[in-house]
Amino acid sequence: MKRSLARIAIVAVFALCLVLQAACSAPVPAERYTYPTTKKVEHVDTYHGIKVPDPYRWLEDDNSAETADWVQAQNKVTFAYLEKIPYRAPILARIKAVNDYPKYGMPSRKGDHFFFSKNDGQQNQSVLYVQKGLDGEPEVLIDPNKWSADSTVRLTAFSVSKDGKHAVYGVSRSGSDWQEYNVMEIATKKTLPDKVEWVKVSGASWFGDGFFYSRYPAPEKGKELSSANENHQVFFHKMGTTQADDVLVFQDAGNPQRFHMVDTTDDERFAVLLVSDRGKGKKGNSVHVRDLSRGEKEFRPVIGTIGDDTFDVIDNVGDNLLMFTDRGAPNGKLILVDPLRAEEANWQTVLPEREGQPLQGATTAGGKLFAIYLQDVTTKAYVYGLDGKLENEIALPGPGTAGGFGGERDDKFVFYSFTSFSVPPTIYRYDIATKKSSEFRRPQVPGYDPDRYESKQVFYNSKDGTRVPMFVVHRKGIALDGNNPTLLYGYGGFNITESPGFSALRLALLEHGFVYASANLRGGGEYGEKWHEAGMKLNKQNVFDDFIAAAEWLIANKFTSPAKLAIQGGSNGGLLVGAVMNQRPELFRVAIPQVGVMDMLRFHKFTIGWAW
Repeated sequence: MKRSLARIAIVAVFALCLVLQAACSAPVPAERYTYPTTKKVEHVDTYHGIKVPDPYRWLEDDNSAETADWVQAQNKVTFAYLEKIPYRAPILARIKAVNDYPKYGMPSRKGDHFFFSKNDGQQNQSVLYVQKGLDGEPEVLIDPNKWSADSTVRLTAFSVSKDGKHAVYGVSRSGSDWQEYNVMEIATKKTLPDKVEWVKVSGASWFGDGFFYSRYPAPEKGKELSSANENHQVFFHKMGTTQADDVLVFQDAGNPQRFHMVDTTDDERFAVLLVSDRGKGKKGNSVHVRDLSRGEKEFRPVIGTIGDDTFDVIDNVGDNLLMFTDRGAPNGKLILVDPLRAEEANWQTVLPEREGQPLQGATTAGGKLFAIYLQDVTTKAYVYGLDGKLENEIALPGPGTAGGFGGERDDKFVFYSFTSFSVPPTIYRYDIATKKSSEFRRPQVPGYDPDRYESKQVFYNSKDGTRVPMFVVHRKGIALDGNNPTLLYGYGGFNITESPGFSALRLALLEHGFVYASANLRGGGEYGEKWHEAGMKLNKQNVFDDFIAAAEWLIANKFTSPAKLAIQGGSNGGLLVGAVMNQRPELFRVAIPQVGVMDMLRFHKFTIGWAW
């Protein structure tokens, strides 16, 4: 979930103040504050014969006046404490100043036009621009900052039609994951009457004069943000019609927790239906296709069964589908599949699995295949022919994270971004014919001198001896005397890789002599599917052990001490922080569990929690 710049800054200030306060010799005494009394109710659930009291069940009603009063009382105590911290306002001012520089998104091309996002520095929402050719004058296409007074309405999806004349854009309000899709005429910048609502877990995939999208039935009024979402449906919307006229393309009422998403290949020949069933604990998905060039109305199974193997269609190469899979290849591979002869015995391997290098992504552009691999959490990028023959490695500026490389089939060049803990996100242009990269846009961060800071990757052993990587960033010349305030961050879940990346907000920490550490825990995607599986379900304790071991390593190597160590994580990372602060409370001075998934017995009963 994205948040406005102002809210991100507030969270950063809150975290920084807590850690700085912990580092001070004279913190504000906690006994000055009287915490509100939280009432308890008599409520007991029985799980597998075990009675579990839940005295705070009443707080699950997020719409009740009683819950609102409780939140207000808690905030009153919290902000009374924070407002007495003398350096809070200067820190917020510094965070705003260091973040006040233009930030650009990677350009994408459709026909003669390029589209890109830009944030001038202090805008809560980035603005979408369009320009004709690379030398054209940029024009504002969509400015979400004008959609609401508090800038809490944001742009989500943006998908341009094949002819470049229209675009679908998504709108989300107040941080909700519900979206509303609208259609814009690009030449006039006018929003057309077309509107589709209750979109969630969806893209907008064009076919001719309409697009495929996924939605749920409209929730009960007043329970839009808390009721369970079931019966995910795929529709086709034709421009110039109402949502009531949309054609139901696919649903599976017998399996109400499944996700259904349809994408189209670049030439719009194939509609590809991906079906997943995370509600039943399945990690993988099935794949079904319709050959739209033949007017097919039914989906043909390519991968007919949902298991624990992942499949994704990158594009089509003639009559065949270029697909990613981790079946029999935990680090991932690319295969070519004929949808008319989809049996596994007929698959052709295009890019075989690489030992120790998970395949992070693949794209096609300009008649080439681009593949991104990870090697010890840093990016390696390669160019292949569509037949899988290696042509060259793309020389990146150094160890870090690169992404992009997508484009149209007739492109002569592609764009990619590169970032590291010391390099702000920089956009490069890669010329396909010359195989050379050139800098396209580099941000200028005010007052930032990369030579003042250093980052390094270290490896430490977890409780069971597993070797775990971690990045450590700090100002050059700090004393390793165990006295440095340190912020340790972790996530460890959902096959998500915590890659090296620049943060201007983090500079406010580093400038104060902080050490920042990011641990690459099991459960993530850093070393492929085996690494992911080692941190999920019954292996979840491995994630907590990895994080605890990271803290112990920082202390043993004199970067910090328990009195100066803070930990932070959000969502799945919030669960992580919540677990370790209870398992090893003596190891940390400050714990910041942001939007943590804490109630492991009931989280699946709310919104789309069953899919986690």
